Amino acid sequence: MRTGVEMVAPVEAPEKAVLTATEVWKAYRKGWWPKRQELPVLLGASLELMPGEVVGLVGENGSGKSTLMKVLVGDLGADSGAIDRTESFGYCPQVPVLYERLTCDEHLELFAAAYGLGPGQLAQSRQRLYEELDFARFAPTRVEELSGGTRSKLNLALAMLHDPALLCLDEPYAGFDWDTYQRFWDLTRDRRGSGASLLIISHFIADEERFDRIYDLVDGKTVPR
Repeated sequence: MRTGVEMVAPVEAPEKAVLTATEVWKAYRKGWWPKRQELPVLLGASLELMPGEVVGLVGENGSGKSTLMKVLVGDLGADSGAIDRTESFGYCPQVPVLYERLTCDEHLELFAAAYGLGPGQLAQSRQRLYEELDFARFAPTRVEELSGGTRSKLNLALAMLHDPALLCLDEPYAGFDWDTYQRFWDLTRDRRGSGASLLIISHFIADEERFDRIYDLVDGKTVPR
């Protein structure tokens, strides 16, 4: 018996991107008028990351990759364009921002306080990252005594400490040996499996199959590969 009421299946809302950059322009300026010079770097760069994606951003040295990354994380203002980003993100800069006289443990404690992590959350995340990146033996060691590779491990661990939904990583495996490079991709696979998204900048990509999508930064614009 028909009632005259037609049942319609609910439509699932589309997934929201965790990061969207639209037509980002950025130029560096130096000097004073009337001899002020302008160096255009980004000329309308756009990209998007959906939940659970691993996306690469590739370009030659000086192409503007790190400038775009700094704009995406809010470390640098764009001249124009729009950025829409989840509040839950971690940033691993190309050059580690570390305090020479603090130990690895002290860095993790400092960043945990900034992220608002409780003692239990810190203990769990710290143990996991020490194991995943294999540098627990350096927990009590000051940064000034660490090798470049171990500094890079700590730099990456600080970005991942609070288990963010989005990771923005600028040359994250520079200085890693082969074992740590493999550990990095194991770690990436695990984070992706839990729904996190990763934007990875590099001047070259050897393992394209590890990425869902790749953008090339060419003449200030992002070009999907």
